Amino acid sequence: MAELKYRRILLKLSGEALMGEQDYGIDSALLRDIARHLKEVVALGAEIAIVIGGGNIFRGVSGVKVGISRVTGDHMGMLATVINALALMSALEAEGVEVRVQTAIAMHEVAEPFILRRAVRHLEQKRVVIFAAGTGSPYFSTDTAATLRAAEIGADALLMAKNKTDGVYDRDPNEYPDARRFETMDYQQLLDLGVMDRTAAAMAGDRKIPIFVFDFAEPDNVRRIVLGESVGTVIGRNEHAG
Repeated sequence: MAELKYRRILLKLSGEALMGEQDYGIDSALLRDIARHLKEVVALGAEIAIVIGGGNIFRGVSGVKVGISRVTGDHMGMLATVINALALMSALEAEGVEVRVQTAIAMHEVAEPFILRRAVRHLEQKRVVIFAAGTGSPYFSTDTAATLRAAEIGADALLMAKNKTDGVYDRDPNEYPDARRFETMDYQQLLDLGVMDRTAAAMAGDRKIPIFVFDFAEPDNVRRIVLGESVGTVIGRNEHAG
């Protein structure tokens, strides 16, 4: 086993990360690439939990625009995350990785219910655990779900994977070529910039969970992070120096 700086991680994946260049749904080739990469990280001895979004299928807030109530829309979005979780589970299993999906909304026929002690046991057995259906409650983002699960399982780091964004900037780099990327930040800066849902940012700061914001398109980034390399923007580094 490799000497890992972060042995237990919570990886937050957006639903859009599964789309590739498509406008909707799941890119099967990309899904296989993600599974192969995560297999390599598991082989290092890392314990990986994943919270996955559903924006490639449905976003709760978008339903409001067509007359769907926010609560119903959020529940629809939660179900979309379950579809993504099952797809990722299948891709990982095809690579020989043991996986368990746990959902915050009970659906025993397709996944385990979220039970913290069982999730931790799976991680100890080097099974990847995918947490789906967010927190199980409306009005909470997948950022909040990811931070909550990271705190609950005692994750050493929270990895916020982004699409085509290699960290946190002081302003939108797509509009401002001179935008400056932060290599490190503290939790208050995270709150001030509004990079994450404020509930998630406040919870991470309270629990002192190191956060990495990085480009998931670079295939080796998760491995580099668990080995202790600086990747993207690191939030909370000063609190966890050394």
